[in-house]
Amino acid sequence: MLKILGKAASINVHKVIWTCDELNLPFEREDWGAGFRATDDPAFLRLNPNAMVPVLIDDELVLWESNTICRYLCAKTGRDDLLPSHPRARAEVEKWMDWQMGDLNNSWRYAFMSLVRNSPSHQDPAQLAAGIAGWNRMMGVLEQQLQQTGSHVCGEQFTLADIVLGLSVKRWLKAPMQRPGYPAIAAYGARLAGKTAAFNG
Repeated sequence: MLKILGKAASINVHKVIWTCDELNLPFEREDWGAGFRATDDPAFLRLNPNAMVPVLIDDELVLWESNTICRYLCAKTGRDDLLPSHPRARAEVEKWMDWQMGDLNNSWRYAFMSLVRNSPSHQDPAQLAAGIAGWNRMMGVLEQQLQQTGSHVCGEQFTLADIVLGLSVKRWLKAPMQRPGYPAIAAYGARLAGKTAAFNG
């Protein structure tokens, strides 16, 4: 039985849960992170020295980094529809997954901490305005891609890129801030919400 360490409210833990749902993989989950068991606990640090969730335990294998975990699970189950085996198609999926983890995540960090987490150290008006603008600008990149594909991030097929970016879309749409009216993103979010309960979980 797979074991996932991390609270379900974490966007990165949610990626792994959704991937398991798509793959029909049973798992057990333990709550770790803010509000639960602290990730600086020595027992957790032995599994992930970065003190971050999620961690996946599969027999003797211990993995961290949410996108890597999702890739592993697809490869383990042979799901080429979610993570293609053909190098060019796979690279396209992984390109957008890496963009989500790097460029997009970094763009929303300050605004999310300020507006959603109400962090006292993230309340500078100028930095907040810059954070919102940067977040909206990055979402504009996704809007352009979805306008081109007309369906999912990499085309007609639902892939791992849609799991990681779908949750990012959900976070952006729920943030209490001004945002552009991106019609392709709005339609995409509605499409994913209608596809599976895992999007809304």
